[in-house]
Amino acid sequence: MSALGAGDPLFSNGIDTTVVLIVIGKTLVIFVMLLLAVMMYIWFLRKVIADMQNRVGPERAGPYGLLQSLADAVKLFFKEQSMPESADRWVFRLAPYMSALPAFLAFAIVPIGGAVTIAGHRTFLQLADFPIGILFLLAMSGLGLYGVMLAGWSSGSKYPLLGSVRASAQLLSYEAALGLSIVGVLLQTGGATSGGQAHPGTLSTRDIVSLQAWTGHWSGSPGNWPIVHWFVFPAIISFAIFLIAAVAETNHPPFDLVEAEQELVGGFHTEYTGIRFAIFYLAEFMNLITMSAIAVTLFLGGPAGPALPGLPRLGWFNAWIMPVFWFFLKLIVLLFCTVWVRATLPRLRYDQLMDLGWKYLIEIAFLWLMVSGTVRVARDQGWNLWIVTPLATLGAVLVYGVIYLAMPKRDELVEEIR
Repeated sequence: MSALGAGDPLFSNGIDTTVVLIVIGKTLVIFVMLLLAVMMYIWFLRKVIADMQNRVGPERAGPYGLLQSLADAVKLFFKEQSMPESADRWVFRLAPYMSALPAFLAFAIVPIGGAVTIAGHRTFLQLADFPIGILFLLAMSGLGLYGVMLAGWSSGSKYPLLGSVRASAQLLSYEAALGLSIVGVLLQTGGATSGGQAHPGTLSTRDIVSLQAWTGHWSGSPGNWPIVHWFVFPAIISFAIFLIAAVAETNHPPFDLVEAEQELVGGFHTEYTGIRFAIFYLAEFMNLITMSAIAVTLFLGGPAGPALPGLPRLGWFNAWIMPVFWFFLKLIVLLFCTVWVRATLPRLRYDQLMDLGWKYLIEIAFLWLMVSGTVRVARDQGWNLWIVTPLATLGAVLVYGVIYLAMPKRDELVEEIR
């Protein structure tokens, strides 16, 4: 990554005005793209759920109802903004922005495309590539909680406060599983081959995508055809845990206990109206899109994919268009899965929500890391993976069986203590 990276000409002795303009342009493009993506996702969500329920869905605002989300945004923008008398005014106004900003900042490390040349400067279709990109992601996912907590506390009402307390418990519960699933990816980066050499490991999202690049080409014998190196295959359990934890982190059904209308009126944003409510609405779906993009980056190769045959591999079409096409194709597939889950699964009870996070996901994530670490050591030492992998998996299953059998006794002990 040449923008906002250690070797960027922006940080040389003389600041290049063109590079500054490129960074500003990419920032604006990412921001506008996220706003448009949220609007299109809301329309897509309504249309898919309507189709699953044999309905038509939005159809009056624009062709096929494409402008329905824009119409809703315009309505919310011009609605009156109310504020409770007991609210903390400054915090009440700040909370929506504290909820939306981390989602945008987390998307900044997502590689959308490959290397391109703009005004004679080589850059990547990515806003920023930090050497500690994964740690930056975890920090931003934790900061999103502050907006929810401040909104519930500053409203001066008991129902928003209960919703924010639920949010803090839920996000902290699933943050551990999310982090452990990402560690499963980082284990795969260490020892992965890049350019014929073993990679020592990385926290950079650009390097993670590069390690998952396709090798081979369509011309020649079938033995030279492209080969997939996605981390989803060796880290399939981490992928499943990441998806579940990401859905819970974004308060998406069936984990939307934070906004349970039947119990909390409307959740932490009950007292918000107008544009402030729209910002919370925007932040929720922006978080979902960001987490789906992170899943594509870490497990599905990001923009990496086969080049279009018959065209130069380094030509403008394969360098500009195809990586962006592969990235958005994978992203749309994951977003469709989130809509599918939303339309089919009922909301969990709160005890089920906590049990899933603490009793199952965290334990499974730890055991999977043990298996992955064992296989990594076996690969480095040259041991037979066909023997080590089944033995490590069997050991993890046995350990989990012991933990699972001990759960009822632990619950009975807790009840007796209560």
